[in-house]
Amino acid sequence: MHLAGEPVAEGRWSAARKALILDSRVQGTRQLVAAVLAHGDRVTAFVHGSATGFYGDRGDERLDATSSKGSGFLADVVEAWEAELAPFAVRRPALRVPVVRTGVVLARQGGALAEMLPLFRLSAAGRLGGGRQWMGWIHLEDIARLFVHALDAAPSGNLEGVAPAPATNRDFTTALCRSLGVRENLPAPVPVIRAMFGEKAAIVLGSARVEPAATLASGFRFRHESVERALDDLLVPLRGGVRERLWEQWLPHPAEAIWPFFGDARNLEEITPPFLNFHVRRISTPAIGRGTRLDYTLRLNGVPFGWQTLIETWEPPRRFTDLQAKGPYALWHHTHDFIAMGAGTLMRDTVRYRMPAGWLGSAIGGCKVDSDVEKIFAYRARAIDKRFGR
Repeated sequence: MHLAGEPVAEGRWSAARKALILDSRVQGTRQLVAAVLAHGDRVTAFVHGSATGFYGDRGDERLDATSSKGSGFLADVVEAWEAELAPFAVRRPALRVPVVRTGVVLARQGGALAEMLPLFRLSAAGRLGGGRQWMGWIHLEDIARLFVHALDAAPSGNLEGVAPAPATNRDFTTALCRSLGVRENLPAPVPVIRAMFGEKAAIVLGSARVEPAATLASGFRFRHESVERALDDLLVPLRGGVRERLWEQWLPHPAEAIWPFFGDARNLEEITPPFLNFHVRRISTPAIGRGTRLDYTLRLNGVPFGWQTLIETWEPPRRFTDLQAKGPYALWHHTHDFIAMGAGTLMRDTVRYRMPAGWLGSAIGGCKVDSDVEKIFAYRARAIDKRFGR
């Protein structure tokens, strides 16, 4: 399953950047194709992640997997990218090679939607230009399921990695604001967008009305068919200024071997960065369990705080959750999951938090807190790796 390629949405498209976008796809695919051919018949399917950029800017034209190539840099990249699969047809005609042309993937953790959220949270964003351009979108859950479907069952050929109901930018913006519970602001003028992004503005101003005819014909069924329901699923939990961060870390040990470390509150000091000056002061029960309260002291940006955590759930060795009972945030809820994976455990931390003072607190301190939280968990990951081994 080949999904590698330099991100197209990061930075301006300088000549060097465009060369990297192209070469990472063409040369990377070429190397993987050669490797598969060298493995004889042991590889039975090669799923190739591609992009709807193949169709270019096509206005209101209805498009699907059988539609012709469009024009523009991204269309040329996709054409060259997919052309690297040609040796399979000659040397391994029995190999299944599904090609998934993915649109805009909607997810809370990263991608285009996550980049939109800071301004939309403040009701400081609106549609792009006239908002009439079509965008093929897909929920993260569905694109993950589609890649697995392609690997397991889809025949060779192009599949559309988009939901059944493409949306105009106007409709998408309206649905986003409604799901998030914010007001829509004035449209961003096209000249301003072009000045900010240069040639890359084609990503947000181009129109591609792609529909998943081949994907549906292959037997795949979507769980998120309308943009309204998809955005509700993703954004309703973030209403009221709630922010969410997720971190994952794999350790080469079973959960039963890791859990006792987290059952001792004193160990939290070991995995917390020194700049927080974090100390455990009191534990309400002899052993941690549901209902235990833990009192800490720490410093946030040099300001001392007291913090009390309530252990909300305790399910050894699978999961526990803690909730800020007293502290500086309007909400702090942390879920710790220990998931068996391979010969070890995937540790997943999901933190949902909200700044005090509503939108004003979010506007003033939200970005700083986001950055601090990332630093805290990056340190935590390094400390846990050091403690348990990668």
